[in-house]
Amino acid sequence: MPNTIIIGSGSYLPNRIVGRDFFLDSEFYAEDGQKIDKPAEETISKFVEITEIENRRFIEDDLSNSKIGYEAAKIAIDDANIDPETLDYIIYASNFGEVTVNGYVDFMPNMAARVKNQLGIKNRKCITYDMMFGCPGWVEAMILANHFIKAGTAKNILVIGSETLSRVTDPYDRNKMIFADGAGAVVVTATQQENVGIIAHNTICDNGPELNYLANGSSLNKEADQSRIYVRMQGRKIYEYALKNVPTAIKETIEDANLSIENINKILIHQANAKMDYAMIDRLHKLYEIKEYDHAISPMTIQEFGNSSVATIPTMFDLIVKGKMEGHSFKEKDNIVMTSVGAGMNINAIVYRFP
Repeated sequence: MPNTIIIGSGSYLPNRIVGRDFFLDSEFYAEDGQKIDKPAEETISKFVEITEIENRRFIEDDLSNSKIGYEAAKIAIDDANIDPETLDYIIYASNFGEVTVNGYVDFMPNMAARVKNQLGIKNRKCITYDMMFGCPGWVEAMILANHFIKAGTAKNILVIGSETLSRVTDPYDRNKMIFADGAGAVVVTATQQENVGIIAHNTICDNGPELNYLANGSSLNKEADQSRIYVRMQGRKIYEYALKNVPTAIKETIEDANLSIENINKILIHQANAKMDYAMIDRLHKLYEIKEYDHAISPMTIQEFGNSSVATIPTMFDLIVKGKMEGHSFKEKDNIVMTSVGAGMNINAIVYRFP
């Protein structure tokens, strides 16, 4: 049975850097629809203290989700040094699809098909799928790609995670400061080399009362246009859910790979917010009865790039592979974890071993 290895990666980070001053003129409303009677600067400072997000990236008006996904994909294909006509599948992870400047969401044709078109691929047997799975969408797309490769139905697969969340955030919601835009992509291929690539994976879907912890809703300002739909999240409930469930899911996946935390070189965790990510990694180590550990095990990009949902992990992967994250690198036989939590609520994790 073949194994699934990454042979190329790419990312696209918009040039537009949005700092805290961008939000100084905002009017913020609470979840109950009441205006927050505090200066915007106070709200922003508290937000930065919790999330550590100083900057984030927004796309320009003339760009789109599929366009930045294409840019990341093109780099990944060039990096893999393959003919794009040899791709058997393109899997595109996204939550909102193509979003216009005024917030109109469009999923038809699907995102993977749009990228195939932009790449100029003529191969009719190159199949295009979209993955809608919340923030864990790119990791789940990798798991799906692994299934295809192990089943022998594919050799080369392009896996993209791309989002333009700046276009679906309520201007009156404090949480708008979390979200960002970006795209990451990898090309995976089948190999007969043993004990490499995706050596374990795990997915959990809790779709009961957790279903609406992260969903869509109208503006918090009841006097604003209520026909628009925005991303809406219950931050406290997500935090509590993630802390309770994500560390256990990661540990289970590591054990499925017959490894322990001491064998893991890096944990690429979805960049949701810094406080939550730190807490999850800390809780994971406590499951192994480890109190002190090197925090470099879990690289962070959220401080400068914000939360771009499905794009955070593939973007980080590409930056590290290309030597663009100081103090972080991958080497032969390294074991890394890629893990995410998000809308659903869904959790997943992969243990990946470099060839």
